[in-house]
Formats: sequence, C-alpha cells, structure tokens
Amino acid sequence: MSPLDAPARNSDLDAALAEARERYTAQRPRSAAIHARAREVMPGGNTRTVLFYTPFPTAMARGEGCRLWDVDGHEYLDLCGEYTAGLFGHSDERILAAVREALARGVNLAAVGENEGRLAGLIVGRFPSIELVRFTNSGTEANIMALAAARAFTGRRTVMVMRGGYHGGVLTFPVGGSSAVSLPVPLVFADYNDAEGAARAIREAGESLAAVLVEPMLGSGGCIPARPEFLAALRGATRETGALLVFDEVMTSRHGPGGLQQRTGVIPDMTTLGKYIAGGMSFGAFGGRADVMSVFDGHRPGSLPHAGTFNNNVLSMAAGCVAMGEIFRAEAAEALFARGEALRERLNAACARAGTAMHFTGVGSMTQPHFRRGPVTQPYAETPAEAGLRELFFLDMLEARVYIARRGMTALSLPVTEADCDRYVAAVEEFVAARRPLLPEA
Repeated sequence: MSPLDAPARNSDLDAALAEARERYTAQRPRSAAIHARAREVMPGGNTRTVLFYTPFPTAMARGEGCRLWDVDGHEYLDLCGEYTAGLFGHSDERILAAVREALARGVNLAAVGENEGRLAGLIVGRFPSIELVRFTNSGTEANIMALAAARAFTGRRTVMVMRGGYHGGVLTFPVGGSSAVSLPVPLVFADYNDAEGAARAIREAGESLAAVLVEPMLGSGGCIPARPEFLAALRGATRETGALLVFDEVMTSRHGPGGLQQRTGVIPDMTTLGKYIAGGMSFGAFGGRADVMSVFDGHRPGSLPHAGTFNNNVLSMAAGCVAMGEIFRAEAAEALFARGEALRERLNAACARAGTAMHFTGVGSMTQPHFRRGPVTQPYAETPAEAGLRELFFLDMLEARVYIARRGMTALSLPVTEADCDRYVAAVEEFVAARRPLLPEA
C-alpha cells in the first residue's frame, strides 16, 4: 500500500504534514545527526539558505548521472538539477576529464590562460546581446557587476527591478516585503508582466534610471514566464529614456541555443549568465554591447576595475569550454527545451484529470507547481494553506524518491530520460489522487 493511502492522512492538512514530517525524520537518522552537529558550529546548521528546511535537510553522499544517494542509503531521481546549475548531471565524463586535466597542470596560476578567451568566444557567438563578456564567480556577482557597468556607462544611479524578482543573495526582492541583505542601491519597483505600468514607471524615472534588471522568466519567483508584450514594453521604454535593459539569464539561458532572448526576439543591452555555463563549476558572466562593456577595457584611461581571484580559475574555464563547446550545443538545447515543455503539459493534464486547481508553470526544462488556479502570471505572497501544501508536496516527492527543490521547482538535467519523466508524472498523479481532499478545487 502506498504511504499516502491512509484516509486519515488526507483529511486535515496539519495532520498530513505532521505525519509526513514524522516519516521523513524516521527514515533519516544520519541526516538528523549531521544536522545536529552542524548546528553547533553554523547558524541554522548550514551555509546556503535555499538548502535549509525543517525538520532538517537531507544530506547527500554522492551523485551519478541524474541519481543521488543520501547518507541513509536512499536513492533518488534528481530533478532539482542543482537549481539549474546541474545541467550536465553529476558525472559527465567529458567534464570530469577536463577538470582532471586542468588540475594536473596546477590550480591557481595567477595569470591569464588560453581557455578564458575560448570560453568567451563561445558565449559571444551564442547570445545575441553579448558582444563582449567578462567572468565572475557566480550569477550574483554577475548581476552586481552588470549594474555597476550600467551605472558607470549612463552616469545614473537608480535601478528598476520587479517585485518578486531574484538576482542573487544580495539582490532579492520578495513580494510584499524587503530583504535586509540586499545592496543599498536606489531602486524603482514595477510589477512583473504589467507592461503598461512598467513602461510608465520607466518614463517617470526618466534620466535618473540607469538600468532595468529583469528575468525573462522568474526563477525563484515561481517559474513564471514573461509575456511577450511585457518584455517588448521594457525594451521600448528603455530605448526612449536611455536606460539599459539587462536580462538576468542566469537560469533561463538554458532554454535555447541563445537563451530566452533569442527565443523571444527581445534583445537586451546586457545579459548576465551563470549556473551551468562552466559545466557545474563556480561561474558567472556578464556581457553586452561593446560600448557598455568597454568601461572595463584596461587599455583605456579611467577604466573600471573588476577584481576576482577566481574569475578565470582554471577548473571553470576548462569545464566551460567542454560544456558549451562540445556538449550543450544547439541541438541539445532544443531537445531539452522540448522535453521540458512536454513534461509540463503532462503534469497539468494530470492535475486537470484529478479535478484540482494545482497548476505547473514554467518554460522548457524548468517548472514549478502552484496550489491555485492557473494561469499564474505574477508572483504572489502564499497563503498559509498554500505554504503547507508546498511542503507536503516536497515531502511526498521525497517519499517517492524524487528529489526536487524545497519550493517545488524542478530543473531537468541532460541525463534525465523519458522514463524518468514518466516516473515524476506518476508520482504527481499519486500525490493529487491521495491528497485530493486537501487540494483546491478546479
């Protein structure tokens, strides 16, 4: 009998959550012990907030392909995909070989190398908006440096962001609140997918506005795609006022050979990248128009500095050349996009058959469930019931041995097969059938 079959577990959300947490805890004594020891020396017991959840996070021991094994011996289908950074899975031999070869030649050389130019060439040749590019250690750093470039180039200070947007740990803008760790940059806010309102706000900011920073699909904000008219309105209004349009494609650049900008046809002035580009190594990049990026040209007097000990580290450069030059070519990007589109259609069809309003949003290989009627076009503050259902979904997927992000997001990696997608659809079908009394009506 399925662990979800007992009727008592499905009659009350609080009771269902309590039992799911109890099962989770009972199955993971070693993870619990690891967490307890970590709490003695780390606040909260970890060093990456997105990986924290109660009662304690599952500790993983190893990964291979799109499979993970935790310290208590459970095997999972990994659909979290390291929050899109794990595009190539955990053990692609071509990437491992490139890293081993780089290690054999020395780790920290404090010098330029041939691979950074090679990787830059691959990126410039791929993304329509990028004429020149520089590297960072993360997507967060890439967004910080892109804003620095925009402010220096325009001579302006203010930046427009979207409510619900996320551009890194120090550039996060939750709906209905604020983040104390965000950088103290003068900000103007707009609502995602509100074309008229955003364009009006850009015009009102006028000559004070340096840049508009936006994800062409919200990632952490719920895998909500931008409407074409919204992106077009941002493009038009920024051209009118002289502000730079910056696409954060740290997550969404996987959705086509040239990212979502190529797929939508809306070309920004600058683009930020990260996550998978270096084959899963630490990496970020920002690039764009040559005149904008030339503010960093060291051959020019008064150029902007851009430090970073590991910006061109040999591991990321070597892995990136293989990842982007040999593996994630145009045909691989299109095939992954198509697989993800088909999967999301199947998930929504399963929810519709069950008569529930649970709805999956996303683009291509990224998707996220929402426990409300679709379409979902803007980020929102969850109700307590929605938050509870999201946790229950996460715990039930772990019970089915499917590893997803705590918020429910999935990001397919290249090793994921059609059979793996079938497995996830079956797990969701079981969830909506067993938890039907707790889910919202269609």
